[in-house]
Amino acid sequence: MRIDGSGTLRASCLLCPNPGPMTLDGTNTWMLREPGSRGVAVVDPGPNDERHLERVARTAQEQGAQVVVVLLTHAHADHSEGGRYFSELTGAPVRAVDPGQRISGDGLADGEVIDVDGLELRVVATPGHTADSVCFHVPDDDVLLTGDTVLGRGTTVLSDPDGLGDYLDSLTRLRDLARETGVRALLPGHGPIVTEPLSVLTRYLDHRTERLAQIIAAVKAGAETPAEVVAQVYAEIDAAVRPAAEASVRAQLRYLVRRGEVPPDLLP
Repeated sequence: MRIDGSGTLRASCLLCPNPGPMTLDGTNTWMLREPGSRGVAVVDPGPNDERHLERVARTAQEQGAQVVVVLLTHAHADHSEGGRYFSELTGAPVRAVDPGQRISGDGLADGEVIDVDGLELRVVATPGHTADSVCFHVPDDDVLLTGDTVLGRGTTVLSDPDGLGDYLDSLTRLRDLARETGVRALLPGHGPIVTEPLSVLTRYLDHRTERLAQIIAAVKAGAETPAEVVAQVYAEIDAAVRPAAEASVRAQLRYLVRRGEVPPDLLP
């Protein structure tokens, strides 16, 4: 599904040409602007791809607008690495939870309201995919920008080895927020726009519950290492994403060990 150029009244997507097993069609760089205003917020400039970054800066200029702030959903390079060059191009500060990703900008606090020339963005802390992951709620468009916490298709990898408990809490929080505020779409960091947010968030939660049950069953069937669990639970997975699957399994095993549902010697 085409995502480049897609969006809402206040959000438009410029797709970075970095497709792959982990990035799907590429990284979605989101440009946010209140109609009639000049200031633009850019969420996730993407990797250090000069042509993409220059295209984003040029698009703002061609619209008679100015990028005034760059916001990162998390520190993974396919979302953040281009931040320094993009800041040089536009003069805009880069704000992030991770201090190492900030460039002349402040951090991001849960519940903070960011005003960008009349556009209201609300920061929603959603750790789990990474410890520093955040989403951005745009109430006037009834949308959530979800980074890698929720993808446009498939499910996300848990890069934080201790992140599953937080991730389940984050999904529940997003589902409650979507229900309570009438969120009508999720704008992900990869893949197409999600137009059934409640259904997808519920499916994400159900998927994690099912996967935990599968891992427990694999352990009971004799799996003794994360790699052996992957071989049973992710038997048909593409070899290119097997390391990511093993990272997710480690996170799930840590969660199950803490709950006393699998023995601790499964983890190195």
